[in-house]
Amino acid sequence: MNVNDFNSGIEWLLHVMARLRDPDSGCPWDLEQTFRTIAPYTIEEAYEVADAIESEDPAAIREEVGDLLLQVVYYAQMGRERGEFDFDSVANAIADKMVSRHPHVFGDQTVTTASEMNQRWEAQKELERNGKAAGSRDAAGALDGIARNLPAVTRALKLQRRAARVGFDWPSAAPVFDKITEEIDEARRALADGDTRAVQEEIGDLLFAVVNLARKAEIDPEQALRTSNRKFEVRFRQMEAWLAEADRHPRDATLDELETLWQRAKTVAGT
Repeated sequence: MNVNDFNSGIEWLLHVMARLRDPDSGCPWDLEQTFRTIAPYTIEEAYEVADAIESEDPAAIREEVGDLLLQVVYYAQMGRERGEFDFDSVANAIADKMVSRHPHVFGDQTVTTASEMNQRWEAQKELERNGKAAGSRDAAGALDGIARNLPAVTRALKLQRRAARVGFDWPSAAPVFDKITEEIDEARRALADGDTRAVQEEIGDLLFAVVNLARKAEIDPEQALRTSNRKFEVRFRQMEAWLAEADRHPRDATLDELETLWQRAKTVAGT
């Protein structure tokens, strides 16, 4: 049996997953998995998609997107087994959501810019959140619905954006620089005092302020940090290569030597 026996690739994949989870003839490992145990793999696969995109390798992107799709199919199969949902209901729900959030495409509204689209998108999401909260005693809060397990930098950005939408925001980036300076001073004092808990708190506040600066500059801080990570890695590996040519290791060099090599690496094209 192979893909040619099915009408589409997704039907073939759904069949493969159903076989893997078959109680009588399935894979013992797959049968042991639950929503909770699969969740870490989903997060890992999402990051691997991002890495493949960074590499600009179409074959790698296709493979990693396939691995991520497998996670969705996994959840759908487990949902079907529990009688709660299946792949079609998942696909239909997201399709309906996209239609609802794009009235300029599927309805009679008009949107001319991406910025206007983003504003309407967020407004529609807020209406949906308020609708979900209508049946409860508490009104929907501005920060409701932001996943707690997001990477900290991404979550900080989302928290700030939500607060800004209700007016809790500085009018420009200038006050953010003052806030960063304030947080640096507080971190410096905490370090001098030797208070580990206070140091952690103040460094966290400093990072939060830097994310705020990125937001005001309309820069994605997660992407900015990923770029800096990659740049650091390339430069450091270049330093290692130069030292290896002399049968040396970074631990054998002085800090002044390493700094000289670092400055040299910064001048090399592509680093």
